[in-house]
Amino acid sequence: MVGFDLAHTVGNLPLQLHHWGPDFAVWCSYKYLNGGPGCVAGCFVHERHAHTQVRPRFAGWWGHDEATRFQMGPEFHPMPGAEGWQLSNPPILALAPLRASMEIFAEAGMDRLRAKSVLLTAYLEFLLEQSASENFSIITPRDERQRGAQLSIRLPRHGRALCDQLAAAGVVGDWREPDTFRVAAVPLYNSFQDVFRFVQRFLSAFSR
Repeated sequence: MVGFDLAHTVGNLPLQLHHWGPDFAVWCSYKYLNGGPGCVAGCFVHERHAHTQVRPRFAGWWGHDEATRFQMGPEFHPMPGAEGWQLSNPPILALAPLRASMEIFAEAGMDRLRAKSVLLTAYLEFLLEQSASENFSIITPRDERQRGAQLSIRLPRHGRALCDQLAAAGVVGDWREPDTFRVAAVPLYNSFQDVFRFVQRFLSAFSR
């Protein structure tokens, strides 16, 4: 049995889960899918498990066959597909922004977004490396096939203070102990100009 945690992969990288063949996968939607904090999670269940009732499973009322759900019988009869693995009714208000986001993703196209993401991240990497600074180093793999929209930048001496300084200047990044600052050029709403401005502010922060 093979499953994957795709927490920050969905909305960031193209996926072919059915073709690749894992039994299941799960992910969050608050980040790259723009659902926001508290938004619903997602799951993939391969179609070979669509009708199975043999494997152990959490059997939720919302996953019961909708044709007989309200009969409240003693046996669990799952809906076919991933629907049968639902535990409870989905939060409608939390789904509303996610539905709007999915419409935007469908219009933009994941392949096009990924192509722009590769260029944005490479541009970010290029600008940072031009400084040849000893103040930081990029620890994310250089191979574009091994990374998404994010670069992790190691700050061995300046620490969280620099991250807080950038946040005060309107640069939203993410600090991870003990010495890593994470920044993502998200192709759906970041531009090459955004990347250029970030690098300017990032480099100038070391002189303050």
